[in-house]
Amino acid sequence: MSATLKYQSVINLAKVLGFKDLKAIEKNGILYLSGMAASEADKQMVWDAYNKIDPDMRGADMIMNIDVDPNAVPQEEIYEVVAGDSLSKIAKKYPGVSWKNIYEANKDRIKNPDLIQIGWKLKIPKK
Repeated sequence: MSATLKYQSVINLAKVLGFKDLKAIEKNGILYLSGMAASEADKQMVWDAYNKIDPDMRGADMIMNIDVDPNAVPQEEIYEVVAGDSLSKIAKKYPGVSWKNIYEANKDRIKNPDLIQIGWKLKIPKK
């Protein structure tokens, strides 16, 4: 099986995530994948997809050179507060985001970071 076929799901994910300058070139049975992700989280998603195929990285048939685009505009997600939530509990659901990041992004609504209310829609900044 060619390396391109073996890692097609990784290439497809990078395409879906909108990697800039995405290149997937196979030479001598090794796939070279390069491009720029919009965020660290997108880059990690591609690495996670690779690790599902070759968890011990023993295949030695893929080389990835993925950077994070320094000009990418960070996007944010909206999270609705549910019973039992705290800013730190919410932050754990978003790799690279701290409770302080969430607090700073929502200072217009949150006066005290220890007091959030069920039903509030909070902006989750992307890192």
